[in-house]
Amino acid sequence: MQLHSAGDSSRAKPERDAASIESSQLMAGRRELLIRHGASTYRLRVTASEKLILTK
Repeated sequence: MQLHSAGDSSRAKPERDAASIESSQLMAGRRELLIRHGASTYRLRVTASEKLILTK
């Protein structure tokens, strides 16, 4: 998995550069991915129109 640094000089600089990854790499052929963050689980889903939806 290769991460890319995303930069936009029009915004305030974050403490660290944000990482960027292609959704196709993240999803790896799946239509749905569960993301654990602390005590919560989020669902990242690719819709029929190829958009991403993140729900808790």
